[in-house]
Amino acid sequence: MSISFTRKKIGEILLDRGDITVGQLAFIIEKLKSSQLRFGDLCIQEGIVSEDTLYRALAEQFGLEFIDLSSFRIDEHILATFPADIVYRYTFVPLEIVGNSIAIAISDPTDVVKLDDLELLLDRQLLLKIATPSNIQIIIKKGEGTSRVLKEVSEDFMLQLVTETEKGEEVLSVEAISADTSPIIKLLNSTIMDALTRRASDIHIETAMEGVVIKYRIDGVLYKATDIIDMHFQGPIISRLKVMSELDISERRVPQDGRFKLRINSKSIDFRVSIMPSAFGEDAVIRILDKESIASDLKGLTLTVLGMSDHEIRRFRKMIREPYGMVLVTGPTGSGKTTTLYAALTEIHTGEEKIITIEDPVEYLLKGIVQIPVNEKKGLTFARGLRSILRHDPDKIMVGEIRDSETAQIAVQSALTGHLVFTTVHANNVFDVIGRFIHMGIDPYNFVSCLNCVMAQRLVRKVCSVCKVPVTYSDDFLIESAIKPELTTSATFFESKGCDECNGTGYRGRSAIVELLDLTDELRELIVSKAPAAVLKKAASVAGTMFLRESAVEKVLNGETTIKEINRVTFVE
Repeated sequence: MSISFTRKKIGEILLDRGDITVGQLAFIIEKLKSSQLRFGDLCIQEGIVSEDTLYRALAEQFGLEFIDLSSFRIDEHILATFPADIVYRYTFVPLEIVGNSIAIAISDPTDVVKLDDLELLLDRQLLLKIATPSNIQIIIKKGEGTSRVLKEVSEDFMLQLVTETEKGEEVLSVEAISADTSPIIKLLNSTIMDALTRRASDIHIETAMEGVVIKYRIDGVLYKATDIIDMHFQGPIISRLKVMSELDISERRVPQDGRFKLRINSKSIDFRVSIMPSAFGEDAVIRILDKESIASDLKGLTLTVLGMSDHEIRRFRKMIREPYGMVLVTGPTGSGKTTTLYAALTEIHTGEEKIITIEDPVEYLLKGIVQIPVNEKKGLTFARGLRSILRHDPDKIMVGEIRDSETAQIAVQSALTGHLVFTTVHANNVFDVIGRFIHMGIDPYNFVSCLNCVMAQRLVRKVCSVCKVPVTYSDDFLIESAIKPELTTSATFFESKGCDECNGTGYRGRSAIVELLDLTDELRELIVSKAPAAVLKKAASVAGTMFLRESAVEKVLNGETTIKEINRVTFVE
């Protein structure tokens, strides 16, 4: 393998191409003296050139072709000819096989040692092309690399199963665990890596009569990750998880909760583990808390990014800017309540007021805001933390979740005494919240006095923009879904076939639908007088509340989601 390159420096090439000025070149050369970065990386960091521009110049410097990978798809047949993890280890994209050579896209042609190793491993001459590092990473992530690693590992387990002569009852001992350490670690590591690549929020390890099943929750829906793994490996898998989470490996009859942290590609990711006994052994759920990924997704986090309708955003913004009172967000686990509160805090944070949060756990670090993680083992509960927060003279407080009457009482008192309190509670809709607080022993008059608004929230999956196609439905189906057939004249309905972009699911990403109850004086009086839910609902509708189903139908009419999806998430009224 040979690389031909000119003697010209990258700065001169950028200058000749008109991508930088003489002044910018001098500025970067001066900064290089006190920087550890390379010339090109410094140019990108300072915003002088784009990544695309730099790597086009790099291709020219080395006499290689630049390739734009933005719409490229890896040929799985080529990928299948070499080890599954090789593209990860050597960070390249295989483009095509030309005779006895293979064309590959790389971002660093100067790493000759790595390229020589790769040539030996592939046993083919390399034809090099240059592409941007970010595009190479995106293509690698979209490829089946991690899925293939996981498949190969689970196939290894199935092959081991053939040699198994006696099953017997699994006896838990240190020897039994250590004997299976290597393949078990390999299985769990590749499962976690695959889940991260596929944007999963949870990993479910379920034990059934047939064996162990691993599933991922992606955009709120479960998908099977592997074939069924033999029951013989259930004990070692759960034991390995317990060791990672510092739980009691000898205790198998009661639920246990723990957490662990992994460093993947210099990125630290937190995992919450819950282990629970079931009829066939122990089941586990691993919750992925990728703070750095959340941080990159939430850059410039605003209510608009969440996908709420403009009408509801205007109403909600007015309520979160009140000087005091309580803003309540409700919904089931995983409905995006905390993210909505983060967005609200980000929008109102000016640096002039003290904002303190207490959460379990702190999912995303907000700049300039004091955040306290709950630690029940050490005695730091929501109630105790909230009492301490009030002694720190806050202007605005966020309580991750109200779980008991003591926390509810302090939160209501805080809202009544001049603080703006943001919090969440588990309830199905805005009216159920009121019942929840009254059952916690909170005085109805105090509660409605402090309440600015209640917002119920759900997440609906967005139809994949790449493979979505227009569809028509019968009038009967539309009527069953509480959608007026006459709307078909002005709206286009979509469904999707599934493609590489959405992992064959037909959906990519989620969007919030909300039901926002503005506490008017009339509604406060009705709540205190214990009016029936039907009366409250009618008054709320008059006051401008759009209910969850109406919000969901609006998303369908805008072409953002499907009727099947909103029927899954909301009731047909």
